[in-house]
Amino acid sequence: MDIEYGPDAERFREEIQSVLAEELPADWSGIGAIPDIEQANEFIEHWREVLYRHTLLGLTWPTEYGGRGLTKLHQVVLTEEFAKAGVPVGGHNDTFGIKMVGNTLLRWGTDEQKRHFLPRILSGEYRWCQGYSEPNAGSDLASLSTRATARDGEWVINGQKVWTSQAQRANWIFVLARTDPDAPKNRGLSFLLVPMGQPGLQVRPIQSATGDSEFNEVFLDDVRTPLDNVVGPVNSGWQVAQTLLGYERGDEAATNPILFRAEFDRIVALARETGADSDPVVRQKLAQLLIEVEIMRYLGYRVLTGYLAGSAPGAESSVSKLYWSEYHKRATDLAFELAGMRVQVDVGRRPLRGYRTDDPGAPNTSASWIGSYINARAGTIYAGTSEVQRNILAEAVLGLPREPRVAR
Repeated sequence: MDIEYGPDAERFREEIQSVLAEELPADWSGIGAIPDIEQANEFIEHWREVLYRHTLLGLTWPTEYGGRGLTKLHQVVLTEEFAKAGVPVGGHNDTFGIKMVGNTLLRWGTDEQKRHFLPRILSGEYRWCQGYSEPNAGSDLASLSTRATARDGEWVINGQKVWTSQAQRANWIFVLARTDPDAPKNRGLSFLLVPMGQPGLQVRPIQSATGDSEFNEVFLDDVRTPLDNVVGPVNSGWQVAQTLLGYERGDEAATNPILFRAEFDRIVALARETGADSDPVVRQKLAQLLIEVEIMRYLGYRVLTGYLAGSAPGAESSVSKLYWSEYHKRATDLAFELAGMRVQVDVGRRPLRGYRTDDPGAPNTSASWIGSYINARAGTIYAGTSEVQRNILAEAVLGLPREPRVAR
């Protein structure tokens, strides 16, 4: 594991600092400090335009597709500086567009697909959401029942997806659908790119425990997409889907710890505000969290070292997902303990995001910690439950016997 940044990365850090000094107002204290959600969302849209103008989206993508051709280390540097400044690293749908489907296209897409989709993902013309989970296919994704049939030069898709984050803002959805109903359940799937805003595709919001509606149901009734919009071979979508899940779970392994460290610093500030920082029991709990968030950082460096050596994310990416999601529950437990009775009254702005930490610069209001606490519980479910991650690690990494399965 190599944790040296090197002169090239430090020069890039200076570039990022110059962009921040140029684009942010002098009194800027972080997006988390913007009290109104609508104003915060407007800033996110504005900031994404700034990032695109400075070619700071898709840093690791080849220049021919609009990227910079840089390394994952440069991505870490950017996230470090953005976390310090309290600005986002992308727009609402960029997790699905850039990190997930974009990186998957780089590995599995045809030259024509890369030339068409990748620049439009970076420009924001195409905004993506994920069509994986279904009402009866969550943790057991391979049991999904949405079907796609080739007809008159198009895929005709029928089914339902659920827990589709940011679908209300998306105009494209990548869909895992069954294209061979007679094949074993994970061998007859295909990975399709589907335009939204067409007849037969309906998005319905789902209100979560936080009161937000970032999740949605998506209904597909004879929805169509060209035959060429299949990524990877037909009926081999399971392999493509696993690639994407690897990016979802592991691509942020080196950058998540930066955001969790910023949240830890907020917990320390909360302890000082309440006077609990002199309590030896609280100090011991804070020390334990600091140890865990630092371990998370070094786990991220290990993943980053593998990236720099040219290896793609695999089953081991489940280590980082399992680690940060379980850590976050413990961290927000302590935050609730420190906040005391104030979290019985919902005051202030909820987190802008329905996942991971609140945004840098967020005040220690009850609403912020209530939202973070609830999101931390969801973090052990979305992107693969903790139980699923443990099974992946046991079977695919440690080589332990597979769990017994009920015979059909």
